[in-house]
Amino acid sequence: MKAKDAKALQTAPLATPTDLKPNAVRDLAGALNMLLADMFGLYLKTKNFHWHISGPHFRDYHLLLDEQGDQIFATTDAIAERVRKIGGTTLRSVGHVSKLQTISDNDDAFVPAHDMLRELMNDNKHIAASMRECHELAEKHEDAATAGLLENFIDGTERRTWFLFEPAPRKSKRRPSHRERSEAIQRSHWLASAFQASQ
Repeated sequence: MKAKDAKALQTAPLATPTDLKPNAVRDLAGALNMLLADMFGLYLKTKNFHWHISGPHFRDYHLLLDEQGDQIFATTDAIAERVRKIGGTTLRSVGHVSKLQTISDNDDAFVPAHDMLRELMNDNKHIAASMRECHELAEKHEDAATAGLLENFIDGTERRTWFLFEPAPRKSKRRPSHRERSEAIQRSHWLASAFQASQ
């Protein structure tokens, strides 16, 4: 290799070769970078709550949030590398993350444990919706690899949402009165009789 060629390689732009059209690279890199910024925001919030959770279920919630933080962080490299594989450039700093993230930070000195779970549940739902939008964009541009990557991440995000939903307190429904239960039983007997008569 000549010295001139070596110098050209050192100063070459970060343009990874791809068969995707330039507008596809622009659109997909933009959407993936916003998603990546949100994943970093969600990761830090999850770790914040992991470090500061308290209360009677401390151990269970502490371990749950630690596990979820690891899962979220594991997505970041794959998303960033996907941006580079398709010919885009990706995030470079915490400041870059803060410009793009749509997940809100929580700097409160104290957050009750159930409020933490509810907030993270809603953030994960937001992430899942963003992933679906990005998946739709990938399909539009016939980028099967990005779509496939996102499908696994959507499943993981839905699992985190489910695990955050289950321990959260929900408003208990009023128990039906004795009269309402009796009427429901009579209706079910009537329906059963009507069904047998129709046979």
